[in-house]
Amino acid sequence: MAPPDCRLYLITPPVLDDLAAFGRALGEALEGGDVGAVQLRLKDVADEIVAAAAQVVRPMLRSRGVPLILNDRPDLAIRFDCDGVHIGQDDAPYAEARRMVGPERIVGVTCHDSRHLAMEASEAGADYVAFGAFFPTATKDATTRADPEILEIWQEAMLTPCVAIGGITPENCGPLVAAGADFIAASAAVWSHPQGSRAAVAAFNAAIAAGLEARKTPARA
Repeated sequence: MAPPDCRLYLITPPVLDDLAAFGRALGEALEGGDVGAVQLRLKDVADEIVAAAAQVVRPMLRSRGVPLILNDRPDLAIRFDCDGVHIGQDDAPYAEARRMVGPERIVGVTCHDSRHLAMEASEAGADYVAFGAFFPTATKDATTRADPEILEIWQEAMLTPCVAIGGITPENCGPLVAAGADFIAASAAVWSHPQGSRAAVAAFNAAIAAGLEARKTPARA
């Protein structure tokens, strides 16, 4: 999952009432531009619902070479043939998640606003670390607020890719890209975009490209 500079990391809505409709929205999103990964994030639902969602999403992503990451549950990531798992600080410990999914699948770790947690995860072998929330978000209950400086410091010191998450939109992601984010995670800004998910992904890709240009241009004193 090594990123070429910076890519978009899509996160599904926490509830998918209409899988067919979401499948169409995801298909449109994937046609809007580059997507580096998709996280299936369904909270407090039965395993059968996660299985049904994975069955809809997985073939669409596999045909495009986009990894499918399951949130929270390494056991279900294996059972439903996902490409990896994302774990929070209150989920299975990294070592247990890695043991369950094996060496070939992706394991990402939420690290909030803590370089210490991120360094621990990186040294243990995590494939990426996620920092956030950078902005207010209604998608989940964010208990921490991260500063873009954490991305700069991480990029200078560590090789493990970092994901910026939390309230990110095409309008506010530029400074996070410029600061060094390897992935920009987005959910509501894509699925609730007034012009649809295809337009949202296109807008994110344009903003990421502009942020990368800013990253390459030294700031003037």
